[in-house]
Amino acid sequence: MGRPSLSTNQSITETVSISAYVIVHATIKDPEKVKEYAAIAGPTVAAAGGEFVSAGQVADVLAGQHGYDKAIVIKFPDKETAQAWYKSDEYQAAVPIREQAMDAVFILAEDPSG
Repeated sequence: MGRPSLSTNQSITETVSISAYVIVHATIKDPEKVKEYAAIAGPTVAAAGGEFVSAGQVADVLAGQHGYDKAIVIKFPDKETAQAWYKSDEYQAAVPIREQAMDAVFILAEDPSG
């Protein structure tokens, strides 16, 4: 038994999921507010299918200028899921606390390798 073959007129349609990462660069303004923010925001990440990949101090700036001391990376199954999480009512409820807790930049990056 061999592998099935396709004629030149046939094609395979495959859905490829491209993972997405929310990358946060932050400088803490109020550590107590960070705890309050994390208690609300953290569960929203898990509920949306996200997972924390890394959260720590910026070890070094290899090129350019960077004014933040924390870096957080959150992985989502795809860009749409990440955007839906960020825009969700549950996460948006934490944003005013985040703004008191830290100065932050959130970016979204896709990873076609999964």
